[in-house]
Amino acid sequence: MTEHFGTRFPQFYITTSQACPYLPGRYEKKVFTHLLGDDPVHLNNVLTQAGFRRSQNIAYRPACEACSACVSVRVLVNDFEPSRNFRKIINRNGDLIAKPLPPRATQEQFGLLRSYLDSRHAEGGMADMASLDYATMVEDTTVHTEIIEYRTAIPPEGHEGDSPLIAAALTDVLEDGLSMVYSYYDVEQESRSLGTYMVLNHIERARRMGLPYVYLGYWVADCRKMSYKTRYKPLEALGKSGWARLEGDEPAE
Repeated sequence: MTEHFGTRFPQFYITTSQACPYLPGRYEKKVFTHLLGDDPVHLNNVLTQAGFRRSQNIAYRPACEACSACVSVRVLVNDFEPSRNFRKIINRNGDLIAKPLPPRATQEQFGLLRSYLDSRHAEGGMADMASLDYATMVEDTTVHTEIIEYRTAIPPEGHEGDSPLIAAALTDVLEDGLSMVYSYYDVEQESRSLGTYMVLNHIERARRMGLPYVYLGYWVADCRKMSYKTRYKPLEALGKSGWARLEGDEPAE
């Protein structure tokens, strides 16, 4: 790594122990570093491939004592074949346009995010997020990031200008794939299955861009809210011996 980063070898730090957000009664620690230096884009690529996630200009991964439940997973784009249910979701959202934009926060995005958090994550770590916090999450980046907006192609009757925003995804463009940093959507349009659709759309976008992976972050086998990630098979999971196909519900060693 030093040959890529010159004299600015990244310094890593360990957080203090905090309650685990995924498994009750457990505590987590994270190792993290700042995405700065001579080439933060390359650093983000290397660390993502090593199982790190990005939050603003920080890359982190779990470093818990006696626990390895958080497993990094990524979709194998070229081998992915949508199931019958996935094809229905794709067709159901055939009227949507996905538009990649520079990482600039808007009040429309924040309004949609607030509705999403209040409905789905009122007790989560982002529950108190304010407009400035959101702007920082989107715009405080030194890497190749996009905010992808999803709108209907034709505005509703009587609506002037663009159609209302119904979903958005903050996404890093890596040398080997797309990394979904955070996504949110209009919870009142439940029939669209927008969360699922955004993942499927990212898989198709990666395919068109010639990128082999879509990084989905961490999967925790005993956490119900993480179980959806295993639907996007084939998946690779990062284990002790590197990336390997996830067989069943167990990562390869």
